[in-house]
Amino acid sequence: MSGSRRLGELWRNRLGKAGQDILERARTGLRMAGGERSSSSGDLGRGIFLVGSVWPGGDAEPFEGTVVIDGRGVIDRMAPLSALSLPADITVLGGPGYWIGPGVVDAHVHLAFGSAAACLAGGVVGVRDLGAPPALARQWRTGHRRPAPGRPFTAVAGPVLTAPRGYPSRTWGRERYAAPVGSAGQARQVVQRVAADGADLIKIALEPGLVGWPVPSPAIVRAVVQAAHAAGLSVVAHALQVDMVRRALDGGVDELAHTPTERLPEQLVDRIAEAGIGVVSTLQTFFSAGSGRSAADNATALHRAGVRLRYGTDLGNEGTRPGVDPRELDRLADTGLGRSGALRAATEYSAGAPGIRRRTGLLRVGEPVALVLLPANPLAEPGAWRSPTAVLADGRLIVT
Repeated sequence: MSGSRRLGELWRNRLGKAGQDILERARTGLRMAGGERSSSSGDLGRGIFLVGSVWPGGDAEPFEGTVVIDGRGVIDRMAPLSALSLPADITVLGGPGYWIGPGVVDAHVHLAFGSAAACLAGGVVGVRDLGAPPALARQWRTGHRRPAPGRPFTAVAGPVLTAPRGYPSRTWGRERYAAPVGSAGQARQVVQRVAADGADLIKIALEPGLVGWPVPSPAIVRAVVQAAHAAGLSVVAHALQVDMVRRALDGGVDELAHTPTERLPEQLVDRIAEAGIGVVSTLQTFFSAGSGRSAADNATALHRAGVRLRYGTDLGNEGTRPGVDPRELDRLADTGLGRSGALRAATEYSAGAPGIRRRTGLLRVGEPVALVLLPANPLAEPGAWRSPTAVLADGRLIVT
């Protein structure tokens, strides 16, 4: 018997007519709710009553129950099925077999090459753009405000700091996607300018490529990090090769924007762990480009060493698509995290990435909600992420 049928029978047997009423109201709610509800106070009416398998996030276990969201978009109650109490005049969504859990945060995207609206509708409630011209970054950035309708929370790094004529200034980053820094003094000036433009973090590129592009010197990396930290910002480094990872660590960066693709020696893996540096996954795009195996091996070694892996897709690159990517989750699961650990990496851990605000990756009573309603349990069927039933964040409900 399917999980959905078992839960349906549980409701009918335990709750009798009340259970039948909830199932019917859930079906009615899914039929009637459509599009995006507007964002002013009270737009959610008396609130939303969600029913299904509830995962609060973190190390909590899922349970069959309910989540009640009030008209402000704040979690009023989470309760197991046995404690069910159905308020009157409230929209009911979900039912047997549905999954209710935190929305995903993608810690590495490029919104200039992917749709923010499609990210949100696909279950991604927060994104971190790691490379954009200043004007676009200012336009997208959420900061301390509520996101614009139809958009996820968006943190931005602004232009990528690099050596003059370095990556990505001669490839995809020609149009002000990169900011050259040729000396320690210039590095400090550029960091101050990017910070004044409202960046949530700083990104530096240490990428020689196959043709030997210039890369920032160790002294410049240290100057960038010192200036960023003085401005209260973290530094994330694009560093795929062993010597560039060492340079990033020597300079004191806070995070790696990708899992490195050159096989890391054990001593370097241990050093990353000891420094407490997080690593963003971006594994699927490497597999799509044919270089995923060594990156996956590095991710496994990093996880075993205790490094915190965060979910990120590098949206805009080969093999990526807006919304949650079940393939990236499975790549993370294969590192040893398992599917529950991969989901935690995509919610709580990614929500803790430098620059992210307004997102915790958890469902907590009394806090604003950023959740998804899926038609099936993603731990059993990750493909459920490809078609979320609803997304509720920032006081808005999107029914897809």
